[in-house]
Amino acid sequence: MAHSRFSDKGYWNKLSRFALIAGREAVEKSLYLYYAAQRPETPKWAKTAMYGALAYFISPVDAMPDFLPMLGFTDDIAVMAAAIGMVSFYINDEVKAKARNKLNAWFGEKQGTTYEGTAEHTESARTRG
Repeated sequence: MAHSRFSDKGYWNKLSRFALIAGREAVEKSLYLYYAAQRPETPKWAKTAMYGALAYFISPVDAMPDFLPMLGFTDDIAVMAAAIGMVSFYINDEVKAKARNKLNAWFGEKQGTTYEGTAEHTESARTRG
């Protein structure tokens, strides 16, 4: 089972070492999956898909080695995007807020764009230019 290959420690270690290299998009997708998998309401089949994608993300062996400039995390992003497509119903506003808070702590607040079209961010972005 994919969950048996995933560990919280391995996940946070990978993020702490590679967050800036992987980039905001990869980290955001991984955080969506991670926080959604932590929810008790998320069904087992969805958690299996989430943990499978996260296990691939933290695995040292994958289709494109993560150390390759510009390409290393492309396959990881694709796998996580596919998982998100399958389980998007379980990635709710609470999950997105937790991910956004962690992203902002690591990358700083994203300027000039909106987050998931929320009214406050849409209005804020609109008034900035």
